[in-house]
Amino acid sequence: MAPRKASDSASAEPPRRSGRLAANPAPPPAEEKPKAAKATKKRSAEAVDGNKEGESSAAKKVKADDKAEKTEGAEAEEASAPALARIEIGDSLPSLTLKNEKGEDIQISELAAEKGVILFLVPKADTPGCTNQACGFRDIYPDFTSSNYNVYCLSADSPAAQTKWQTKKELPYPLISDPKRTLITALGAGEGGKTKRSHFIFDKGGKLVQKKLPVTPADSPKLALEYVKSHVIA
Repeated sequence: MAPRKASDSASAEPPRRSGRLAANPAPPPAEEKPKAAKATKKRSAEAVDGNKEGESSAAKKVKADDKAEKTEGAEAEEASAPALARIEIGDSLPSLTLKNEKGEDIQISELAAEKGVILFLVPKADTPGCTNQACGFRDIYPDFTSSNYNVYCLSADSPAAQTKWQTKKELPYPLISDPKRTLITALGAGEGGKTKRSHFIFDKGGKLVQKKLPVTPADSPKLALEYVKSHVIA
C-alpha cells in the first residue's frame, strides 16, 4: 500500500484557530450616532413660526393701541370743546363763532338780528334721510323767506362736505359746520358723538320759540312751515 502524501493530510484537516484568539470575544459593532440635523431643522422652523406669531401679535397690539389712542383723542377733543348752557324755550341764540359751508366765520348770536331763524339739524350730510329733510326745506324755501324767516342747516360735517352736498342737491340756504357739536349739544341734540334730527325756530331777535326733537325727515319742513305761517314776522 502506498504511503499518503503530506498534501493530502493538510487538505483534509481545517486549519486550527489559535487558542488565544478564540478566547477573546469579537468587538461589539460600532453604535450609530443619532442624526440631529432633522431635529435641528424642525426646531428652527418652529422658532421661525413662533417669531412670526409673536411679531403678528405685537403688530395687532400696536394697531389696537393706535386705534384706542385715536378714539381717546377724538373724545378728548370733543370734551374740550367750550360748553354752552342748555338752550330752552325763551332762551336766546348764544354767542358762538362757527363756519359756514364756505369756511367763513359766522356769529350765531347775530343770525336773528333782522329776521327769524330756522335751524334744522341733520346727523350726516348727503345721506338718504338727511337729504330728504334738506330737500324738503329746499322745496318750500320761498315760503319761509316770504314769511321773513331765514333757513340754516346745522351739522357736524366739514364745510367741504357741506359744499359738495349743497351743490349736488342745489340747496338754496346756508349750511353751518359744528364739528365739535358745541351748538348742537346746547340745543339738546348732541349725544354720544351723534346729532339727533331736529329743528329749532327762533323769532327775530334770537329767542327760541319752538323745537322739534326728534322729528322725521318728511315732517320737519312741514311742521316748521306750519309754525312760521301762524307767526309771520312783520
